Amino acid sequence: GDYSCSFTYSAQGGTNEQWQMTVGVSEDSGLFSCSLWRPQGKSYLFFTQFKAEVKGAKIEHAMAYSQAAAGALNDIPLKQEEFGVTETTVSHREGKFRFELSKLVIVAKTPRDEL
Repeated sequence: GDYSCSFTYSAQGGTNEQWQMTVGVSEDSGLFSCSLWRPQGKSYLFFTQFKAEVKGAKIEHAMAYSQAAAGALNDIPLKQEEFGVTETTVSHREGKFRFELSKLVIVAKTPRDEL
């Protein structure tokens, strides 16, 4: 529809990891979500940078994780200082990000026409 989510990154490692990305819009079209994760849990890539960007909506909530839940493993969130969130992007913070990323979740509010 009118919303999109893109993910750009730079990483080292060649583990042929499988990743998944889903995007969705709530029934009332009020929220747009974008999630990216490694289903096996932890990524072994060494991320030097990352940036997720949404178009057509403003970010309400975003969280990045060094480990995604899988089997007996739980999500482990990055520390708040490791990444930054603006109205349209979630990205690493230079000098603070510890090079681990396994999951990223964004919930954005879509523009509404007021009656």
